[in-house]
Amino acid sequence: QLVESGGGSVHAGDSLRLSCAASGRTFSNYALAWFRQAPGKEREMLASLSRGGATYYAVSVKGRFFISRDNDQSVAYLHLNDLKPEDTAVYYCAATLGQYLMMRSYNIFGPGTQVTVSS
Repeated sequence: QLVESGGGSVHAGDSLRLSCAASGRTFSNYALAWFRQAPGKEREMLASLSRGGATYYAVSVKGRFFISRDNDQSVAYLHLNDLKPEDTAVYYCAATLGQYLMMRSYNIFGPGTQVTVSS
């Protein structure tokens, strides 16, 4: 089970840290990712993190968002910096035993947390 937290309403240029708490599984066995979905748009994979620490970032967030994990605490994070109104969406964390770069491999999702950025 994955549960996100840390979303909220902020202004453009602000920062947030999203957390994803995992339970019931051996956390370190999983590759992790953060997705988002805005109204009327498809779900987008923003960042992913392999078991070994390799990372991927979508062009839209590269240099502004950073993914990390704490295997001892079974928590994943997404640090969001310099937020823009177009970042407004529901943000989801996800896990997979498969390949960290393959969006379709992610089969465990949390319920999501809303991030709203006003100009």
